[in-house]
Amino acid sequence: MYQKINGADYRRIFVVGDIHGCLNKLDEKLLSVDFDESKDLLISVGDLIDRGSQNVECLDLITQPWFRAVRGNHEQMAIDALDGKYGMAECWVANGGMWFFCLDPDQKLLATSLINQAAALPLVIEVTTDSGKYVVAHADYPGNEYYYGKPVSEELVIWNRDRVGDAMDGLGAEITGAKQFIFGHTPMSKPSQFKNQFYIDTGAVFGRELTVIQIQGEQA
Repeated sequence: MYQKINGADYRRIFVVGDIHGCLNKLDEKLLSVDFDESKDLLISVGDLIDRGSQNVECLDLITQPWFRAVRGNHEQMAIDALDGKYGMAECWVANGGMWFFCLDPDQKLLATSLINQAAALPLVIEVTTDSGKYVVAHADYPGNEYYYGKPVSEELVIWNRDRVGDAMDGLGAEITGAKQFIFGHTPMSKPSQFKNQFYIDTGAVFGRELTVIQIQGEQA
């Protein structure tokens, strides 16, 4: 469930919001920050796939040495659908997964292999940087106290919107144990900070901006 990254291994570290098959937007963002694949690291909050048009290409990012990702609910729907879990294929299609069933045989074979690899993605990534500890998860980190390896509900990490809903109602609370928590999952009109939680899904697949933030290193 957990993965730890030592920021000292990289020059700069960036975190990207929900990509949803929009690889061209990601490429533009990385170009704008002069991203160096040999020195920098990009971490995704999950939801690499569905609704956009470059889903296989976005899934393939998980094979790149300069890229890390937590598992999002859209990866989980794909994993569950291919595992034959009852009703999950229909659920996936209803949430943007039809692309998979329209692939030619070779592409479907590649996509299946990548989705199987996505099943091994962590749900929580902890990054120790020169400015403090960051925690990346898709939707939420359950509870108000974080520590590495703490048992938490996988479903809540991937799907929960209760915390962000409360925060938007003015009822937010700090999560202890890290400087900053970075989430996606819930589309925002702009990157939104509530207490020490930062939400960076800004609806790129709906024609809005893809958000990329820098958490370590000098600005380009």
